[in-house]
Amino acid sequence: MKEVNSKTIDPAIRKLLSFATSDVKVDQEYERYLKSLNRKLYSFELEGVLVGCIGIEIINVNECEIKHIAVSSGQRGKGIGSKMINYVIDKYPLISSETDKDAVDFYRNYGFKITSLSEKYPGVERFLCKFRNQ
Repeated sequence: MKEVNSKTIDPAIRKLLSFATSDVKVDQEYERYLKSLNRKLYSFELEGVLVGCIGIEIINVNECEIKHIAVSSGQRGKGIGSKMINYVIDKYPLISSETDKDAVDFYRNYGFKITSLSEKYPGVERFLCKFRNQ
């Protein structure tokens, strides 16, 4: 895992972030990682190819929130997302994330406690996922 802090966005990071946010918000979100002291973006490489990224917002020395997590289409289901979460857990034993129905099972399978936030946006149920490393 490497911290991403290049002033220009790598095309692979752009693609990965587009999986985790809308295409129109990629540049804005990337800028937030570069400019905010409490946000960090990490990349994950497999055999020299960038295949995943995870972005966090640091709440305090023990806690963070996952803002973005993405794995390239061809590499999903191979444990890369779990490896990225393990990396974050080693630094912050309390982790939370807000997600949608499509990703909630990923967090549930990892061991996150899931709470429905109901329909936060019209027609879209959101979930709060929390994990405490013991």
